[in-house]
Amino acid sequence: MNYRVGLIVPTLNAGRRWKDWLEQANRQSLIPARKLVIDSSSDDRTPELARAHGFEVISIARRDFNHGDTRQKASDLLGDCDILVYLTQDALLATPDAVSRLVAAFDDPEVALAYGRQLPHEDAGPIGAHARLFNYPAIGMKKTLADIPRLGIKTAFCSNSFSAYRRSDLLAVGGFASNVIFGEDAHAATRLLLSGKAIQYVAEAEVNHSHDYSMLEDFRRYFDIGVFYAREPWIIDALGTAEGEGFRFMKSEIYYLLKNAPWLLPSALARVALKYTAYQLGKREKRISQGRKLRLSMNRAFWTTDQYRDEGEDH
Repeated sequence: MNYRVGLIVPTLNAGRRWKDWLEQANRQSLIPARKLVIDSSSDDRTPELARAHGFEVISIARRDFNHGDTRQKASDLLGDCDILVYLTQDALLATPDAVSRLVAAFDDPEVALAYGRQLPHEDAGPIGAHARLFNYPAIGMKKTLADIPRLGIKTAFCSNSFSAYRRSDLLAVGGFASNVIFGEDAHAATRLLLSGKAIQYVAEAEVNHSHDYSMLEDFRRYFDIGVFYAREPWIIDALGTAEGEGFRFMKSEIYYLLKNAPWLLPSALARVALKYTAYQLGKREKRISQGRKLRLSMNRAFWTTDQYRDEGEDH
């Protein structure tokens, strides 16, 4: 089918890979009708390079960025598009047909959301590489409500680092949540599943995207994950807890490191304890002062937004 496709990427000081990102986006066999950058007041050449490569650029204040609300604003700006493709500035399209393969998933009218495979960057460390290989296998799958007994919380797993939404289906469930610390993709995916729609994992649509987080960054990230699930308990009610998936990840990581980087096992085991502690702290964030949350969180701007202040008495 012929779709009018919009490509959306939020940016902030996109860095050394940005020029390559833009060139790879423009080499796609499917050229989006609209290409939009929402830039959080970068102080490097990110917006300038984007405009030079044919992107529309909208600038916002850094304090106004929110994972859900900013992406929803982009959806509103691209109201003339049928399919919205979301990428992050550090996810490089791996092949010229990556976008077309992802968009082809919508030929199935049941599919409301599709996401592609994320492969590690060439310079990724073993821990960062394993995370991508664990979460993004070589074989695709279609996920519906019927898969919850088998997959649990993994049923709604997806990533806006490389995903696409049928805009009409996304809007039918309310769009992206306006005030989430993180996990706007899982939030939307769960609502789409509950509405009877399907999620397609397209393993043939590939990007290079990985992170080598420090222990402190891991701690802050898992604190935010705990906050997310504490504030959105309906997701756990619908799909099941996240702890079981974490245990399966740990076993896979140990096996992978034994084969590929055994000297990192002590570090990996320490990270497990650190991440579990951070997750549990995040789930109990109502007992923690705002000042401490700012120190514990990766997404610090969340705690100073107008939405958060409006809800201050509840938190």
